Amino acid sequence: MIRLHSMRTRPGSKHRVKRLGCGESSGHGKTSGKGHKGQKARSGGSIRLGFEGGQMPLIRRLPKRGFNNAAFHKNYAIVNLTDLASFKEGTVVNEQLLREAKLLRGKGAGLKILGDGELKHALTIEADKISASAREKIEKAGGSVSLRQKPLQGPRDDGQAAPADETAKSETAAEPKTKRARKPAAKKKAPAKSASKKKKKKS
Repeated sequence: MIRLHSMRTRPGSKHRVKRLGCGESSGHGKTSGKGHKGQKARSGGSIRLGFEGGQMPLIRRLPKRGFNNAAFHKNYAIVNLTDLASFKEGTVVNEQLLREAKLLRGKGAGLKILGDGELKHALTIEADKISASAREKIEKAGGSVSLRQKPLQGPRDDGQAAPADETAKSETAAEPKTKRARKPAAKKKAPAKSASKKKKKKS
């Protein structure tokens, strides 16, 4: 039987301390494993990742083509139906409730429900995205799904997105504008008769 006084650490979990600069016989003496002189041998001397001594680094030598969508990619907080089975029947499950239950952590672009697992009772789900299988299982159990609608984004002077109410007002205000009446085009004057015709009439 294991007791506190008889407990031992697992073999390999503890290592002997690496003693540096204790002479050449220690195995790590003299230069302490840093070699002889140079930037890497100095205290605090380190070289950043990708530095190649001043020559053009590989990351700049390689050609860069195409479009990368990584900057615009949205990461959603994912929850499966197995996690929702612990809630009581008739519960309104949203992102706030899941965070209080510590089923969601960190920041994300929204909540996405996936269909891994089964539901035996009805729940009201409020999410940003949901898979087809998850929607089918929730509705089969008698529940309902409502997707949150994000507000329309428009340019503002302060750099923030305009709320939906302001955008709706601006759209309605822009409708009654009437088109300006165009002025009728001026009639072109008839070309004057040539001097040669006048001379013929006089003769």
